[in-house]
Amino acid sequence: MDAFVDAIDLKSFGFAHVECHEEGRPPYHPSILLKLYLYGYRYGIRTTRKLEREAQTNIEAMWLLTGLRPKYKTIADFRKNHSKAFREVFRRFVCLLKDWKLIDGQTVAIDSFKIRGNNSLKNNFNDKKLSHHLAYIDAQISEYEALLDVADKQEDKKGIEEKLKERKEKQTKYTQVKKDLEESGEEQISLTDPDSRAVILLRNIVNVGYNIQSSSDSKHKFLVEYDTGHVNDTNALANIAIDTKELLGVEHLNALADKGYHTGAELSKCRENGITTFVSPKAPATRDIGLYPITSFIYDHKNDLIQCPQGHEMRTNNTWHQHSDKRKGKKGAYRFRRYNTPACKTCISRHLCTQSKNGRYIDRSEYANVTEENAKRIYENPEYYRLRQQITEHMFGTLKRQRGFTFTLVRGKENVLGEVGLMFIGYNLSRCISVLGAEKLIKALRKSCLLGFADKILLLLSQFKKSFSLSIKTIPVRMGSFYFIKGSLLNPKELYLCVN
Repeated sequence: MDAFVDAIDLKSFGFAHVECHEEGRPPYHPSILLKLYLYGYRYGIRTTRKLEREAQTNIEAMWLLTGLRPKYKTIADFRKNHSKAFREVFRRFVCLLKDWKLIDGQTVAIDSFKIRGNNSLKNNFNDKKLSHHLAYIDAQISEYEALLDVADKQEDKKGIEEKLKERKEKQTKYTQVKKDLEESGEEQISLTDPDSRAVILLRNIVNVGYNIQSSSDSKHKFLVEYDTGHVNDTNALANIAIDTKELLGVEHLNALADKGYHTGAELSKCRENGITTFVSPKAPATRDIGLYPITSFIYDHKNDLIQCPQGHEMRTNNTWHQHSDKRKGKKGAYRFRRYNTPACKTCISRHLCTQSKNGRYIDRSEYANVTEENAKRIYENPEYYRLRQQITEHMFGTLKRQRGFTFTLVRGKENVLGEVGLMFIGYNLSRCISVLGAEKLIKALRKSCLLGFADKILLLLSQFKKSFSLSIKTIPVRMGSFYFIKGSLLNPKELYLCVN
């Protein structure tokens, strides 16, 4: 962690107080606070007050911070103000791993994990929940108004009036929330953290939080990219896959994902952007009621027709249809063409095929070709698809069970992604130590393109180490606009090199 942060050009990533004026008391250098955060997140210590205590009592943290003891407010402000910088440092580290040939960028696995947000379930609303609350409050208001008309004593009237006033305030609040929900065009709204959404954490357990999408490379299982968006994985595949491909700078990419990501539109976007998908197909949505299943109808690509189990040709009039949701007033997610045949009326096996008077209809989606190609790749390469679990599942267990990353401490999408970036940087550093070893990793970091100016001077001095018999050690202390690098002579005097 010490070598990693020292190798970063913090100013280029937008960290504040890298350089400061000579007058006045100097602030804490961002390298100090970044090291503290990486150390804390590595061992599941994430709250600012606990990090403050670590800096005062933990010998490792004291060495890492060179004895400095920042207060919890300073630590909290650093995390709040540098969310974008954390994410950019993570991405630059991924590019560095690609340069070191630790990431090959040929096969990535995409998966998601959910974390609780800083928003309670009672402060998250959808239209149904708001309508229920308003109906209940309206009934209470009517009840209290009726009691107020028949109350005799002044004390009783006063108590009823207070309750009535409270219910009307709640009615006004929920009415405004419902109006805000309708204006936003979203399906739900959160009051404490507006970016958080109600997500299913486990089975039927619902909490308000974030659905974090991530991609991992197959070579050494490094985390490559991450984002957050929808409450489920249905419309998330293309965005994370395309971002991963652009970050790695490759022309072609294989993406493995589970069936939660299987959506025709997303598969089509991936194909258009040079990404070959291996996504587990979903089972047909039709219920099995003893009739011919949809899989028994064979599509002829050349003649654009479907052959039914009895050998009849089902054709289409080339009209595109679209499902609609009358309750929400929305159209379906995709278009389809409908195939049928007049032979249904006289077919002797009609009772085995359909219960409809008009015969059997087969709907073929506009994305049917791409979904069939994806399914064919899965069936032809089952062992390759099984790599998905080996690539991407185990790190979620490490992050959640070992490092306690089951909830976020911040609010807002940008800040949450910054906290995820801190966690992912620490994970990739741990993976680097497993692959390269700590000593080799430190040497590689010192030679990397992330080197700052002071580290370059230190590297130059180390080249003359034998000539001057110097034992060089960096002291990350900031005074004015100067770095101070300390080297111990053998005699034993001390040498201080001041670098502007």
